Amino acid sequence: MEELRILSTTAILGYGFPEESFKEGIKRKPHVIAVDAGSTDPGPYYLGAGISFTSHAGVKRDLEYMFDAAMELGVPLIVGTCGGSGADAHLDWNVEIVKEISREKGYTFKMAIINAEISKDVVLQKFKEGKVTPLHPAPEATEESINESVRIVGQMGHEPFVKALELGAQVILTGRAYDPVVFAALAVQKGYDTGLAMHLGKILECAALACTPGSGSDCLFGYLGEDYFRLEPLSPLRKCTTLSVAAHTLYEKTNPYLLPGPGGALDLTETTFEQETENTVIVKGTKFVPTDGYFVKLEGVRRVGYRTVSIGAAKDPIFIEQVDSIIEEVKKRCASNFEGKDTSEYFLDFKLYGKNGVMSMFSGMPSETPGELGIVIEAVGQTQEIANTICGFARSTILHFGYPGRKSTAGNLAFPFSPSDFKVGEAFVFNLYHLMEVADPLECFPITIKTLDKGEFK
Repeated sequence: MEELRILSTTAILGYGFPEESFKEGIKRKPHVIAVDAGSTDPGPYYLGAGISFTSHAGVKRDLEYMFDAAMELGVPLIVGTCGGSGADAHLDWNVEIVKEISREKGYTFKMAIINAEISKDVVLQKFKEGKVTPLHPAPEATEESINESVRIVGQMGHEPFVKALELGAQVILTGRAYDPVVFAALAVQKGYDTGLAMHLGKILECAALACTPGSGSDCLFGYLGEDYFRLEPLSPLRKCTTLSVAAHTLYEKTNPYLLPGPGGALDLTETTFEQETENTVIVKGTKFVPTDGYFVKLEGVRRVGYRTVSIGAAKDPIFIEQVDSIIEEVKKRCASNFEGKDTSEYFLDFKLYGKNGVMSMFSGMPSETPGELGIVIEAVGQTQEIANTICGFARSTILHFGYPGRKSTAGNLAFPFSPSDFKVGEAFVFNLYHLMEVADPLECFPITIKTLDKGEFK
């Protein structure tokens, strides 16, 4: 079986990559050029708002290199989770960028567009059939929580990609997809071992992040054989080591031996990592174990209001020593001031950076008194005006709050920006992080095949 060659350009489309690394990858004549374009890491806002967390300029720059190479080599170009979150709005946005490139460069090719946004009606029906279950630590879904969703996407497996390749698509753009399948699909379609293909995809999904030193803005090359795969960095600054590759295998996973995904899980109990050369690693033994039933991961968000934030800093040790009690008093004054008013329903929080700003979500964390403190005031209300009002009141109250031992009547906080308050806009939370059982891996992911001729669909 011929060794299949796969070029992963960057961790997320739009993050960029060195031209030198990309050219090294093209010298190796890849059979497919692929990139993942999304993640839930930036939080629920981008899915709810329907906008990309990467820029038009960054995405277009990366794609231009990839298109030039794919057209010259005559190989597939695959992009998964377009626009960052993979809903219809994100996919449409990415399609328009591809149309621009096709128009400007005169390219003609057959393209597959695979949607991943799922209607609430479909999810509700599956829920009533008992086919929607939570992923820990998500709570049980309800009809109300499903109906509250602004957008819901499903994480497709490799099957829609394989179908698109069978239909002759050279370019594939998809909505939300399981990251590894973007890189594994061609291999699965050509009959390579699914377990090894998916494990290789798991490593390639973040490109050179699996190297040492790691980088999400650099390329990585994969070679897939009958019973192994190899990984090679394309920059002389990086190496693949058994430690870096094994560590990235566990990236975003809770079980070191079982990595679940659509349709099955990777079994790593017999996986081996071997340092083949100073820069390359060879991996063997990974198996794909199908699940009883096929499950699609759902990601959904609901709108909780509008957000305003204010950022300040404190240096006074007397203020910092008492900051917890000061914040409690500020919250009480805010509640008292707006009790019975239209602005009475809101969320107010103070994040203290330098004092468990990150770890405050966990109870019982040890706390030391820092020498200085960054304070982020967050207010969320049903309207932007309510959020503005609550944040402004909380900011002015803590700014001038009097406390025992205070040595001056000046402000307690220093503000790095003017205006001090930032109107963030809509605020969302994830309300669906569930598995939905389906009868067919393709049923939620319609495929549209079109010929794009110099920027126009034919």
